[in-house]
Amino acid sequence: MKKNIPALLLSLALSCGLLAGCGASGTGETAQEAPDADGVQSVSSLKIAFSPYADADIISESTQPLEELLKAKLLEKGYDVGEIDMSVGTSYTAVGEALSAGSADLGFISGGNYVLFSDDCDVLLTALRYGINKDSENPADWNDGTIEENTEDMSTYYRCILLAGPTEKGQELLDKVNNGQELTWEDLNSATWAVLNPTSASGYIYPCLWLQEHYGKGISDLDNVVECDSHTTSVARLAAGQVDVMVSYGHIRIKNAPIWESDFGGTAPMVEQTGVIGVTDGIYNDMIAYSKTSETMQDEDFREAVGEAFIELAETEEGQAIFSVFSQVGYTWGSDADYDGERAAQELLKSMEQ
Repeated sequence: MKKNIPALLLSLALSCGLLAGCGASGTGETAQEAPDADGVQSVSSLKIAFSPYADADIISESTQPLEELLKAKLLEKGYDVGEIDMSVGTSYTAVGEALSAGSADLGFISGGNYVLFSDDCDVLLTALRYGINKDSENPADWNDGTIEENTEDMSTYYRCILLAGPTEKGQELLDKVNNGQELTWEDLNSATWAVLNPTSASGYIYPCLWLQEHYGKGISDLDNVVECDSHTTSVARLAAGQVDVMVSYGHIRIKNAPIWESDFGGTAPMVEQTGVIGVTDGIYNDMIAYSKTSETMQDEDFREAVGEAFIELAETEEGQAIFSVFSQVGYTWGSDADYDGERAAQELLKSMEQ
């Protein structure tokens, strides 16, 4: 079953004491039953929340096969899961809140979102991505007339780019960069920006740090900012000329160049209408986190089985097709310490925004 996660339902569930993990004292019905004669342990349900990396409908359609594949893989490992309930969060924050409340057992979230909610959730797996063939911190190096391409190398980090669009202002900024000129704060402040909410690493945090490093200012200092609910929405607004600049992960054009004209209304190929005007430091990859307040995830052996299941599924053709919607091609065991750099970035961001 797939649906959005409304914040109202989270609040109601929390107030009613219905969330998994709220009965951690041991009273009430447990999420897992004793193993049967074959050693198979029953788990009533597993609730997975996806951050809105793309439109909810796209994620829902792409992940539909995951339910049966994950059930079968967990059964191999001795766990008979009755239902796998997958949902797409209405925002990045909504998924963090769901993990915190225990209304989601697992969440596909960013490092920035994890740091905000890490008191109530922990890292299970870190995502792997294919690296891309452009990794320079010089934005002009990205504007060679070709769309970025994936390589065969796995990477645990990615970069965020500031992408200028086809508007007159967007092209003005792009021309300056390609001509080797430094952009001024006045240049950037005269543009309209598409950003995500402040929990998004590539959609807010790292662009903000880039602005601080280069100009001593943050996103909150920009005069014209439009907050979008997903990277896809940012791309749509860039194509429509509603914004001049958007911020996103470095492989955003790989995903959207094929549909730039057909789906977003671009009037020429994306490589001709967009260009990079800024590149951030590397960002540690997103993760699959588990809720500390979920009763289902209290069992360490079950957590290990879930982690192994995702790692193994990502090595299959079916799994690769599913996880490609998140631009993730594999998983490795992660740890809280991997995201200490993200914590430092968050702290700096807080000090900048005060």
